[in-house]
Amino acid sequence: MALNRLTPQTPFRHDVLIVGSGAAGLSLALRLREDISVALISKRELTEGSTLYAQGGISAVLDAKDSVESHLQDTLKAGAGLCEPKVVRFVVERGPDNIRWLLDQGVEFTRDEGDESAGGYHLTREGGHTHRRVVHAADATGRAVATTLDAQVRAKPSVTLYEQHIAIDLITSRHLPGDKTHRCLGAYILDLASGQVETFLARFVVLATGGANKVYLYTSNPDVSTGDGIAMAWRAGCRVANMEFMQFHPTCLYHPEARSFLITEALRGEGARLLLPNGERFMPRFDARAELAPRDIVARAIDHEMKRLGTDSVYLDISHRSADFILEHFPTVHGRCRDLGLDITRGPIPVVPAAHYTCGGVMVDRHARTDLPGLYASGETAYTGLHGANRMASNSLLECLVYSESAAQDIERLLKQYPHPPEAPRWDESRLTEPDEEVVVTHNWDELRRFMWDYVGIVRTTKRLRRAKRRADLLAQEIIEYYSHFRIGNDLVELRNLVEVADLIIQSALRRRESRGLHFTLDFRFKDRTQRTPTILIPDSYQPRSGN
Repeated sequence: MALNRLTPQTPFRHDVLIVGSGAAGLSLALRLREDISVALISKRELTEGSTLYAQGGISAVLDAKDSVESHLQDTLKAGAGLCEPKVVRFVVERGPDNIRWLLDQGVEFTRDEGDESAGGYHLTREGGHTHRRVVHAADATGRAVATTLDAQVRAKPSVTLYEQHIAIDLITSRHLPGDKTHRCLGAYILDLASGQVETFLARFVVLATGGANKVYLYTSNPDVSTGDGIAMAWRAGCRVANMEFMQFHPTCLYHPEARSFLITEALRGEGARLLLPNGERFMPRFDARAELAPRDIVARAIDHEMKRLGTDSVYLDISHRSADFILEHFPTVHGRCRDLGLDITRGPIPVVPAAHYTCGGVMVDRHARTDLPGLYASGETAYTGLHGANRMASNSLLECLVYSESAAQDIERLLKQYPHPPEAPRWDESRLTEPDEEVVVTHNWDELRRFMWDYVGIVRTTKRLRRAKRRADLLAQEIIEYYSHFRIGNDLVELRNLVEVADLIIQSALRRRESRGLHFTLDFRFKDRTQRTPTILIPDSYQPRSGN
């Protein structure tokens, strides 16, 4: 995109620019001091992100019978040898304090007054956990967290909300002629209501845009999960890591009228069984932990059985539990299934795997700093080292809270060292025309998501990955041409980012010549001890960070 360097527009100026409004972005905005001005960018309504749809809960050591060491070991095991132990300990040790912080904000978790060892809160158990340590709000924890933090942020005077805005690209010192510094200065933001691109300048920018699971045809994620933060950081010169590890949730509802509806893992934690169409239970054949095995194992088992039998789904059955228990603990799942003519108190639920979580992302340190000074990343956008080759259930919201707290503390410490950015060049659309074939964007979007599902999904081969790489390269060329000549809109911005992220996923998958965690390839079926390191991709514009 051409930039007019002669006619600067009046920019929006804030101390901190937060791009993204899920748990990571909202909690960071709330943790910053009142005297720090914050701009919070939300692509849709404030709560419309993956956090809202998280059903299960948040893992933390709250039971006297549990321990930090147990939580740490469970996470390391689920991560298949690629978690960073110091990072895992850093996160799980801060779990209880962050749950207390949510309680202070007004989040109401499900209580169990009969179990005082857990402080009176009901804890459930999910795949990979050896103890009950998942605190939840029935089966709609994400909604409870998102709506509560939403209300708190709206009431905070120092936070200015910009809903219906999407970030296009980061502004860095490279945009300023003669500027020898190396830092992030802000971002170009598209106002979806007016269609205008606006300049936002800030001392610090935080990417909290979530994951990239809309790159796949079938996903549990909302439409906003298009990898925006990962793609923008990559273009700005930041390294990314472990992008080959895309988690497929084993149990999404299979129904023609259900769109991306997740069946929470807590059902299996409370005894739900996975069944073949003939009613046969199959998970004990794949893992001694059966339905409570980590997600990568369960998803591959379901995928194997569906392909072996040629069936469209398998079934998840909790009807052996009492109706009162099901209605108390899973009202959201029960209600949605009831609306579709399924009674989960009497029979099984048809389920299929779907893309669910991005385990890799923008590389950050313990303070959530990226390679670019002034730029932070938190939540699913970031690679912290917590998840390794497979995220353990309910560790994601915990990671959001811990790293947003750490980022807030670091920003407050460094605030006086980072001056307000100088004027930046405005976004120039003077030579652009209106798009004449929107169908091209729609067609490219569909093609991308389908070949990623077919070639870069649950089970991979080198041949499939190379085929996907050729298609991604062709799409990237088409999008560059389209992006350079036509006025942009939401679909084009998202498609550009998804193609960028798809290429990062494919490159990373081709580099890992083994099967580990979420990356399973028929060409290299076993783990290789020599590959127990993260897959790191380095952009051409990368500059090593020095100092603060």
